[in-house]
Amino acid sequence: MSNRTINILVPVISVILGLLVGGIIMVVSGYNAVDGYIALWNGIFGDAYSIGNTIRQITPYILSGLAVAFAFRTGLFNIGVEGQLLMGWVAAAYVGYAIEGLPRIIHLPLALLAAAAAGAFWAFIVGYLKAKLHVHEVIASIMLNYTALYVTNAVIRSLSDGGFKTPTVLESATLRNQWLREFTDNSSMHLGIIVAILMVFIMWFLLEKTTRGYELKAVGFNKNAAEYAGMNVKKNIILAMTISGVFAGLAGAMEALGTYQNASIKAAQSGIGFDGIAVALLGANNPIGVFFGASLFGSLKYGALNMPNAAGIPEEIVSIIIAVIIIFVASGYILRVGLEKFGKKKEGK
Repeated sequence: MSNRTINILVPVISVILGLLVGGIIMVVSGYNAVDGYIALWNGIFGDAYSIGNTIRQITPYILSGLAVAFAFRTGLFNIGVEGQLLMGWVAAAYVGYAIEGLPRIIHLPLALLAAAAAGAFWAFIVGYLKAKLHVHEVIASIMLNYTALYVTNAVIRSLSDGGFKTPTVLESATLRNQWLREFTDNSSMHLGIIVAILMVFIMWFLLEKTTRGYELKAVGFNKNAAEYAGMNVKKNIILAMTISGVFAGLAGAMEALGTYQNASIKAAQSGIGFDGIAVALLGANNPIGVFFGASLFGSLKYGALNMPNAAGIPEEIVSIIIAVIIIFVASGYILRVGLEKFGKKKEGK
Protein backbone atom coordinates (compact mmCIF):
# COMPACT_ATOMS: atom_id res chain seq x y z
CA MET A 1 0.00 0.00 0.00
CA SER A 2 1.56 3.31 -1.10
CA ASN A 3 2.06 6.32 1.18
CA ARG A 4 -0.32 8.36 -0.98
CA THR A 5 -3.08 5.79 -0.52
CA ILE A 6 -2.46 5.70 3.24
CA ASN A 7 -2.51 9.51 3.41
CA ILE A 8 -5.96 9.46 1.81
CA LEU A 9 -7.30 6.57 3.86
CA VAL A 10 -6.30 7.93 7.30
CA PRO A 11 -8.66 10.96 7.26
CA VAL A 12 -11.42 8.95 5.51
CA ILE A 13 -11.29 6.22 8.16
CA SER A 14 -11.11 8.89 10.88
CA VAL A 15 -14.32 10.48 9.59
CA ILE A 16 -16.11 7.12 9.42
CA LEU A 17 -15.00 6.21 12.94
CA GLY A 18 -16.02 9.66 14.17
CA LEU A 19 -19.51 9.25 12.72
CA LEU A 20 -19.82 5.76 14.24
CA VAL A 21 -18.76 7.02 17.67
CA GLY A 22 -21.16 9.95 17.27
CA GLY A 23 -23.98 7.50 16.53
CA ILE A 24 -23.13 5.47 19.62
CA ILE A 25 -23.14 8.63 21.74
CA MET A 26 -26.61 9.54 20.40
CA VAL A 27 -27.97 6.08 21.23
CA VAL A 28 -26.43 6.07 24.71
CA SER A 29 -27.88 9.55 25.30
CA GLY A 30 -31.34 8.29 24.39
CA TYR A 31 -31.59 9.75 20.88
CA ASN A 32 -32.29 8.07 17.56
CA ALA A 33 -29.00 8.09 15.65
CA VAL A 34 -30.65 7.40 12.29
CA ASP A 35 -33.01 10.34 12.71
CA GLY A 36 -30.08 12.46 13.85
CA TYR A 37 -27.98 11.76 10.77
CA ILE A 38 -30.97 12.18 8.45
CA ALA A 39 -31.56 15.60 10.02
CA LEU A 40 -27.87 16.42 9.65
CA TRP A 41 -27.93 15.38 5.97
CA ASN A 42 -31.05 17.40 5.26
CA GLY A 43 -29.55 20.38 7.03
CA ILE A 44 -26.63 20.25 4.61
CA PHE A 45 -28.19 19.04 1.34
CA GLY A 46 -31.94 19.19 1.97
CA ASP A 47 -32.66 21.96 -0.53
CA ALA A 48 -31.00 24.71 -2.53
CA TYR A 49 -31.18 27.11 0.41
CA SER A 50 -29.34 24.67 2.69
CA ILE A 51 -26.69 23.93 0.08
CA GLY A 52 -26.07 27.65 -0.49
CA ASN A 53 -25.69 28.37 3.21
CA THR A 54 -23.45 25.34 3.65
CA ILE A 55 -21.12 26.64 0.94
CA ARG A 56 -21.13 30.04 2.63
CA GLN A 57 -20.20 28.38 5.93
CA ILE A 58 -17.37 26.46 4.27
CA THR A 59 -15.80 29.51 2.59
CA PRO A 60 -13.97 31.18 5.53
CA TYR A 61 -12.94 27.77 6.87
CA ILE A 62 -11.04 27.09 3.66
CA LEU A 63 -9.03 30.27 4.04
CA SER A 64 -8.39 29.95 7.78
CA GLY A 65 -7.34 26.33 7.17
CA LEU A 66 -4.95 27.44 4.43
CA ALA A 67 -3.44 30.03 6.79
CA VAL A 68 -2.71 27.40 9.44
CA ALA A 69 -1.57 24.80 6.90
CA PHE A 70 0.81 27.18 5.14
CA ALA A 71 2.49 28.01 8.44
CA PHE A 72 2.72 24.31 9.34
CA ARG A 73 4.28 23.49 5.97
CA THR A 74 6.97 26.11 6.59
CA GLY A 75 7.76 24.95 10.12
CA LEU A 76 5.63 27.47 12.02
CA PHE A 77 2.50 27.22 14.16
CA ASN A 78 0.28 30.19 13.39
CA ILE A 79 -2.24 30.04 16.20
CA GLY A 80 -2.88 33.75 15.60
CA VAL A 81 -5.13 33.25 12.57
CA GLU A 82 -8.09 34.46 14.63
CA GLY A 83 -6.51 37.85 15.29
CA GLN A 84 -5.32 38.22 11.69
CA LEU A 85 -8.83 37.36 10.51
CA LEU A 86 -10.35 40.07 12.71
CA MET A 87 -7.91 42.65 11.38
CA GLY A 88 -8.75 41.67 7.80
CA TRP A 89 -12.46 41.75 8.63
CA VAL A 90 -12.35 45.38 9.80
CA ALA A 91 -10.01 46.51 7.00
CA ALA A 92 -12.28 45.03 4.33
CA ALA A 93 -15.39 46.54 5.90
CA TYR A 94 -13.79 50.00 6.12
CA VAL A 95 -12.57 50.06 2.53
CA GLY A 96 -15.91 48.56 1.49
CA TYR A 97 -18.00 51.49 2.74
CA ALA A 98 -15.57 54.45 3.03
CA ILE A 99 -14.37 54.65 -0.57
CA GLU A 100 -17.12 55.77 -2.90
CA GLY A 101 -17.41 56.18 -6.65
CA LEU A 102 -15.34 53.18 -7.72
CA PRO A 103 -16.58 50.52 -10.14
CA ARG A 104 -17.00 47.06 -8.67
CA ILE A 105 -14.15 45.64 -10.72
CA ILE A 106 -11.79 47.95 -8.78
CA HIS A 107 -13.53 48.43 -5.44
CA LEU A 108 -14.06 44.75 -4.58
CA PRO A 109 -10.45 43.68 -5.30
CA LEU A 110 -9.26 46.75 -3.36
CA ALA A 111 -11.27 45.71 -0.30
CA LEU A 112 -9.92 42.16 -0.57
CA LEU A 113 -6.37 43.51 -0.85
CA ALA A 114 -6.93 45.67 2.23
CA ALA A 115 -8.02 42.59 4.20
CA ALA A 116 -5.03 40.60 2.95
CA ALA A 117 -2.66 43.45 3.86
CA ALA A 118 -4.13 43.83 7.35
CA GLY A 119 -3.86 40.10 8.06
CA ALA A 120 -0.35 40.03 6.61
CA PHE A 121 0.77 42.94 8.80
CA TRP A 122 -0.59 41.32 11.97
CA ALA A 123 1.20 38.08 11.09
CA PHE A 124 4.36 39.96 10.09
CA ILE A 125 4.68 41.14 13.71
CA VAL A 126 4.75 37.52 14.86
CA GLY A 127 7.28 36.54 12.18
CA TYR A 128 9.52 39.48 12.98
CA LEU A 129 9.51 38.70 16.71
CA LYS A 130 10.29 35.06 15.92
CA ALA A 131 13.11 35.79 13.48
CA LYS A 132 14.78 38.75 15.18
CA LEU A 133 14.09 38.27 18.88
CA HIS A 134 13.46 34.50 19.05
CA VAL A 135 10.00 34.99 20.57
CA HIS A 136 8.05 31.78 20.09
CA GLU A 137 5.33 32.30 17.49
CA VAL A 138 2.68 30.51 19.58
CA ILE A 139 3.08 32.91 22.50
CA ALA A 140 3.25 36.02 20.30
CA SER A 141 0.29 35.03 18.13
CA ILE A 142 -1.94 34.10 21.09
CA MET A 143 -1.30 37.49 22.70
CA LEU A 144 -1.95 39.26 19.41
CA ASN A 145 -5.30 37.46 19.08
CA TYR A 146 -6.56 39.29 22.15
CA THR A 147 -4.88 42.50 21.08
CA ALA A 148 -6.65 42.28 17.71
CA LEU A 149 -10.02 41.67 19.39
CA TYR A 150 -9.82 44.82 21.50
CA VAL A 151 -8.13 46.94 18.84
CA THR A 152 -10.80 46.09 16.26
CA ASN A 153 -13.58 46.72 18.79
CA ALA A 154 -12.12 50.16 19.50
CA VAL A 155 -11.76 50.91 15.78
CA ILE A 156 -15.35 49.83 15.06
CA ARG A 157 -16.65 51.97 17.92
CA SER A 158 -14.72 54.92 16.50
CA LEU A 159 -15.90 54.35 12.93
CA SER A 160 -19.52 54.01 14.00
CA ASP A 161 -19.53 57.05 16.34
CA GLY A 162 -19.99 54.90 19.41
CA GLY A 163 -22.20 52.29 17.75
CA PHE A 164 -21.62 48.56 17.64
CA LYS A 165 -21.07 48.05 13.91
CA THR A 166 -19.69 49.82 10.86
CA PRO A 167 -21.90 51.06 8.03
CA THR A 168 -22.88 48.47 5.43
CA VAL A 169 -20.38 48.00 2.61
CA LEU A 170 -21.30 49.57 -0.71
CA GLU A 171 -22.77 47.53 -3.54
CA SER A 172 -19.52 48.01 -5.45
CA ALA A 173 -17.56 46.17 -2.74
CA THR A 174 -19.90 43.33 -1.84
CA LEU A 175 -19.24 39.67 -2.54
CA ARG A 176 -22.96 39.00 -2.70
CA ASN A 177 -24.36 38.11 -6.08
CA GLN A 178 -28.03 38.33 -6.98
CA TRP A 179 -27.93 35.37 -9.35
CA LEU A 180 -26.36 33.13 -6.68
CA ARG A 181 -28.95 34.21 -4.14
CA GLU A 182 -31.83 33.48 -6.50
CA PHE A 183 -30.30 30.19 -7.63
CA THR A 184 -29.99 29.02 -4.01
CA ASP A 185 -33.45 30.19 -2.94
CA ASN A 186 -32.23 33.44 -1.33
CA SER A 187 -29.45 31.84 0.73
CA SER A 188 -26.42 33.80 1.97
CA MET A 189 -24.03 32.14 -0.50
CA HIS A 190 -21.67 34.65 -2.13
CA LEU A 191 -18.74 34.89 -4.54
CA GLY A 192 -16.23 34.30 -1.76
CA ILE A 193 -16.12 30.58 -2.58
CA ILE A 194 -14.39 31.50 -5.86
CA VAL A 195 -11.78 33.51 -3.95
CA ALA A 196 -11.24 30.60 -1.55
CA ILE A 197 -10.76 28.05 -4.36
CA LEU A 198 -8.35 30.43 -6.10
CA MET A 199 -6.31 30.67 -2.88
CA VAL A 200 -6.17 26.87 -2.70
CA PHE A 201 -4.54 26.84 -6.13
CA ILE A 202 -2.20 29.72 -5.26
CA MET A 203 -0.94 27.99 -2.11
CA TRP A 204 -0.37 24.74 -3.99
CA PHE A 205 1.45 26.52 -6.81
CA LEU A 206 3.60 28.61 -4.45
CA LEU A 207 4.73 25.67 -2.33
CA GLU A 208 5.09 23.05 -5.04
CA LYS A 209 6.08 24.92 -8.20
CA THR A 210 8.24 27.88 -7.14
CA THR A 211 11.77 28.30 -5.85
CA ARG A 212 10.53 30.52 -3.05
CA GLY A 213 8.13 27.81 -1.92
CA TYR A 214 10.97 25.30 -1.87
CA GLU A 215 13.02 27.65 0.30
CA LEU A 216 10.15 28.23 2.70
CA LYS A 217 9.62 24.49 3.13
CA ALA A 218 13.36 23.87 3.45
CA VAL A 219 13.69 26.42 6.24
CA GLY A 220 10.74 24.87 8.02
CA PHE A 221 12.14 21.36 7.63
CA ASN A 222 15.69 22.12 8.80
CA LYS A 223 16.83 25.65 9.54
CA ASN A 224 20.49 24.74 9.98
CA ALA A 225 20.68 22.87 6.68
CA ALA A 226 18.85 25.68 4.90
CA GLU A 227 21.25 28.26 6.31
CA TYR A 228 24.21 26.12 5.32
CA ALA A 229 22.79 25.99 1.77
CA GLY A 230 22.84 29.79 1.66
CA MET A 231 19.18 30.53 2.40
CA ASN A 232 18.21 33.55 4.47
CA VAL A 233 16.44 31.83 7.37
CA LYS A 234 15.20 34.97 9.14
CA LYS A 235 13.80 36.47 5.95
CA ASN A 236 11.98 33.26 5.10
CA ILE A 237 10.47 32.94 8.59
CA ILE A 238 9.05 36.46 8.34
CA LEU A 239 7.84 35.86 4.79
CA ALA A 240 6.18 32.54 5.67
CA MET A 241 4.25 34.04 8.56
CA THR A 242 3.27 37.08 6.48
CA ILE A 243 1.89 34.92 3.66
CA SER A 244 -0.03 32.88 6.23
CA GLY A 245 -1.55 36.14 7.43
CA VAL A 246 -2.71 36.95 3.90
CA PHE A 247 -4.92 33.86 3.88
CA ALA A 248 -6.23 34.71 7.35
CA GLY A 249 -7.03 38.30 6.39
CA LEU A 250 -8.96 37.11 3.36
CA ALA A 251 -10.99 34.81 5.61
CA GLY A 252 -12.07 37.95 7.47
CA ALA A 253 -12.97 39.60 4.16
CA MET A 254 -15.40 36.76 3.43
CA GLU A 255 -17.38 37.74 6.51
CA ALA A 256 -17.10 41.49 6.01
CA LEU A 257 -17.92 41.62 2.30
CA GLY A 258 -20.03 38.49 1.97
CA THR A 259 -21.83 37.15 5.01
CA TYR A 260 -22.43 40.18 7.25
CA GLN A 261 -21.64 43.18 4.99
CA ASN A 262 -20.07 45.00 7.94
CA ALA A 263 -17.83 44.60 10.97
CA SER A 264 -19.38 44.57 14.44
CA ILE A 265 -18.06 44.70 17.99
CA LYS A 266 -17.44 41.23 19.41
CA ALA A 267 -17.58 40.05 22.99
CA ALA A 268 -15.32 37.11 22.14
CA GLN A 269 -13.34 35.61 19.28
CA SER A 270 -15.25 34.46 16.19
CA GLY A 271 -13.76 30.96 16.44
CA ILE A 272 -13.14 30.68 12.69
CA GLY A 273 -9.39 31.12 13.11
CA PHE A 274 -9.15 28.47 15.79
CA ASP A 275 -11.32 26.11 13.75
CA GLY A 276 -8.76 26.57 10.98
CA ILE A 277 -6.35 24.49 13.07
CA ALA A 278 -8.77 21.56 12.98
CA VAL A 279 -9.36 22.06 9.25
CA ALA A 280 -5.62 22.05 8.54
CA LEU A 281 -5.23 18.90 10.62
CA LEU A 282 -8.08 17.19 8.77
CA GLY A 283 -6.51 18.22 5.46
CA ALA A 284 -3.02 17.01 6.41
CA ASN A 285 -1.73 20.56 5.68
CA ASN A 286 -2.26 19.97 1.98
CA PRO A 287 -4.16 22.70 0.06
CA ILE A 288 -6.51 20.20 -1.59
CA GLY A 289 -6.89 18.36 1.70
CA VAL A 290 -7.73 21.65 3.42
CA PHE A 291 -10.50 22.23 0.88
CA PHE A 292 -12.09 18.86 1.70
CA GLY A 293 -11.43 19.28 5.43
CA ALA A 294 -13.15 22.67 5.40
CA SER A 295 -16.03 21.20 3.38
CA LEU A 296 -16.55 18.51 6.02
CA PHE A 297 -16.10 20.88 8.94
CA GLY A 298 -18.38 23.59 7.54
CA SER A 299 -21.03 21.10 6.45
CA LEU A 300 -21.20 19.50 9.88
CA LYS A 301 -21.33 22.90 11.57
CA TYR A 302 -24.20 24.16 9.43
CA GLY A 303 -26.08 20.86 9.18
CA ALA A 304 -26.06 20.57 12.98
CA LEU A 305 -28.41 23.55 13.18
CA ASN A 306 -31.18 21.37 11.75
CA MET A 307 -30.82 18.58 14.32
CA PRO A 308 -32.69 20.13 17.29
CA ASN A 309 -35.82 20.94 15.28
CA ALA A 310 -35.88 17.91 12.97
CA ALA A 311 -34.77 15.20 15.39
CA GLY A 312 -34.78 16.76 18.86
CA ILE A 313 -31.03 16.20 19.14
CA PRO A 314 -28.84 19.01 20.52
CA GLU A 315 -26.42 20.43 17.95
CA GLU A 316 -23.61 20.01 20.49
CA ILE A 317 -23.61 16.33 19.49
CA VAL A 318 -22.00 17.39 16.20
CA SER A 319 -19.28 19.21 18.14
CA ILE A 320 -18.56 15.90 19.85
CA ILE A 321 -18.45 14.13 16.47
CA ILE A 322 -16.02 16.74 15.10
CA ALA A 323 -13.86 16.39 18.21
CA VAL A 324 -13.78 12.60 17.87
CA ILE A 325 -12.85 12.88 14.17
CA ILE A 326 -9.99 15.21 15.07
CA ILE A 327 -8.81 12.82 17.78
CA PHE A 328 -8.70 9.99 15.25
CA VAL A 329 -6.87 12.19 12.74
CA ALA A 330 -4.40 13.25 15.44
CA SER A 331 -3.92 9.56 16.24
CA GLY A 332 -3.25 8.94 12.56
CA TYR A 333 0.04 7.23 13.38
CA ILE A 334 -1.86 4.28 14.86
CA LEU A 335 -4.12 4.05 11.81
CA ARG A 336 -1.11 4.41 9.53
CA VAL A 337 0.73 1.53 11.21
CA GLY A 338 -2.40 -0.62 11.00
CA LEU A 339 -2.87 0.15 7.30
CA GLU A 340 0.80 -0.55 6.56
CA LYS A 341 0.60 -3.94 8.29
CA PHE A 342 -2.63 -4.73 6.46
CA GLY A 343 -0.99 -3.78 3.14
CA LYS A 344 2.03 -6.00 3.84
CA LYS A 345 -0.20 -8.96 4.72
CA LYS A 346 -2.16 -8.45 1.54
CA GLU A 347 1.01 -8.29 -0.54
CA GLY A 348 2.32 -11.44 1.22
CA LYS A 349 -0.74 -13.35 0.08
